[in-house]
Amino acid sequence: MAETANPFFSPSTLPYQLPPFAEIRDEHYRPAFDQGFAEQLAEIAAITSTTEPPTFENTMIPLERSGQTLQRVAEVFFNKSSSDSTDFTNALEEEIAPLLSAHQDAIRLDPALYRRLQSLHERRHALGLDAEGRYLIERYYTEFTLAGAGLDDDQKELLRDYNQRLSTLTTRFEKNLLADTNELAVVFDTADDLAGLGDGEISAAAEAARERGLDGKYVVTLVLPTGHPWLASLTNRSSRERIMAASRARGIHGGEHDNRELVLEITRLRARRARLLGFDTHAAFVTADETAKTPQAVADMLGRLAPPAARNARTEEADLQRQLADGETVQSWDWAALTETVRREKFDVDFAAMRPYFEAERVLRDGVFYAASRLYGITFEERPDLVAYHPEARVFEVRDEDGTGVGLYILDLYTRDSKRGGAWMNPLISQSALLDHPTVVVNNLNVPKPAAGEPTLLTYDETNTLFHEFGHALHGLFARVTYPKFAGTNVFRDFVEFPSQVNEMWMLWPEIVANYAVHHQTGERMPQDLIDRLQVSESFNEGFATSEYLAAALLDQAWHSITADDDVTDVAAFEAAALAEIGLDNPAVPPRYASTYFAHTFSGGYDAGYYSYIWSEVLDADTVEWFKENGGLKRENGGRFRRRLLGVGGSKDPLEAYRDFRGRDAVIEPLLKRRGLDS
Repeated sequence: MAETANPFFSPSTLPYQLPPFAEIRDEHYRPAFDQGFAEQLAEIAAITSTTEPPTFENTMIPLERSGQTLQRVAEVFFNKSSSDSTDFTNALEEEIAPLLSAHQDAIRLDPALYRRLQSLHERRHALGLDAEGRYLIERYYTEFTLAGAGLDDDQKELLRDYNQRLSTLTTRFEKNLLADTNELAVVFDTADDLAGLGDGEISAAAEAARERGLDGKYVVTLVLPTGHPWLASLTNRSSRERIMAASRARGIHGGEHDNRELVLEITRLRARRARLLGFDTHAAFVTADETAKTPQAVADMLGRLAPPAARNARTEEADLQRQLADGETVQSWDWAALTETVRREKFDVDFAAMRPYFEAERVLRDGVFYAASRLYGITFEERPDLVAYHPEARVFEVRDEDGTGVGLYILDLYTRDSKRGGAWMNPLISQSALLDHPTVVVNNLNVPKPAAGEPTLLTYDETNTLFHEFGHALHGLFARVTYPKFAGTNVFRDFVEFPSQVNEMWMLWPEIVANYAVHHQTGERMPQDLIDRLQVSESFNEGFATSEYLAAALLDQAWHSITADDDVTDVAAFEAAALAEIGLDNPAVPPRYASTYFAHTFSGGYDAGYYSYIWSEVLDADTVEWFKENGGLKRENGGRFRRRLLGVGGSKDPLEAYRDFRGRDAVIEPLLKRRGLDS
């Protein structure tokens, strides 16, 4: 095949360099990866072979320019393998994962390149660089050092082996999970089994069954977390139990998709690699280059939150118990449904009754986009002329108030068997002044798709998720940096969730909710007294919500606090002991993710970092207070947040950027109040 026929071999000529999805075929990926590997290694060799002393211009600039073919194909391929996988992408990802790991090691463990970085790092304050240039040197030096660049040759060889094996294992974990999630989808014979669901949800279940060749039946596909959103509405207790049982069975029921051995092997290898790199545990290795700095800092914070969260959950459970008949006890599959009963009684708030007000298109255009327009002055125009990677993915052009292009936003809303669970943001093209790159970002969600002609009605949580993920998209769209290293959301893992969490605040902001929460049939706006009651009930059920999250976060920390000398052989026993030790072993409140389907930590890059959500929420809650103190939804407030936080990407220390925005460090009290943990 001629090189010119491969669309990855040169930059796209489409608007904003949108990848030419209409031209990309399966046969293009592997040659593009191979060429991308070879090109970047040659570019690195050109840096290290020069006899000239290291300078910023002959080392850092070509380093930042390297690997563009590889970047183009990797961004497109890994987005596709997550959102629209096939047998081909699954097989190729298993091939590519160890090759990519080896390629990254070839660069990070290159002794000649590391010596040049060391030299520049020692002289960084005397090079006449601006702050971003100095920070670029500091980040590369730190990351290469932590990656093992200072090890001897034998140690590097062992490290390469660990890295390649881990890349293969984590890829296999993700593929097993997707397959098991699809296979364990729950089939119901009649609509009566789904009593309590709305017409749109039943239509979505019928459509899911039809797509599997099960006409006349109903299929409930599983979501990534333990709890399914439909558990809150289903009145048939046995139906709820079946869904919960299927959710919790992922990765533990034997067969080719069992993830238990993978969990043990991944954590064992991570512990051994950490020791090789000079750390006691993988958690210590990870947090060394995060804002937390140490596992003890994480443990201190989570330990402060866990006891009151567990107490609150027990109090909530007692309330729920009163809804059951004598002799019955609250089970995990009951919690959501009973909670809705208590919520209605205490606050007259019914989440199920709110769904008709959350029609997806209104939420998107008159909620999510409207809030961003009010706050930042940006506009959105759908571009049906631009082809995305899947027919259901929609492309929007984002412009500033003066008409200047900001980037492209792609929304892929619906669930499908080829898409992994959860919701996320991916970049396809990341802004960089050095490379003259624009921005293209993707949001993926997993909303069940109703039959043709039926409206897509979002749950309360799905609406919140759309606002959350769009916060990541804004971070990617607004970042304006010189160097690719700092593009978009390339910040510390325990900071990356902060902008997305802040964006959730606009979901119920008075001017925003009044604009989008309109009944899809009657056209009536959501009653203000319902919104008021919802806000009054904000901390209701936070004992459960905080406990299930903390259980997962602390489980992640426990797995990655294993040392190379520890011999763990039983996943279930380890998990049970870890939860009991922290007092979060309530069977009615299972962890948000159990080990065998904990994609964040075993395949998603949040290993020893799932604490990041609540760590970032300290900043988020403090920021919400700032917006309230300063008039809320005002352009000058949005402008300050955009310039001083979103706009800097990863080009400065994130806590320094926060202090620049807030005028001080964050305080934890607003978070404690939000989650009902302040008493």
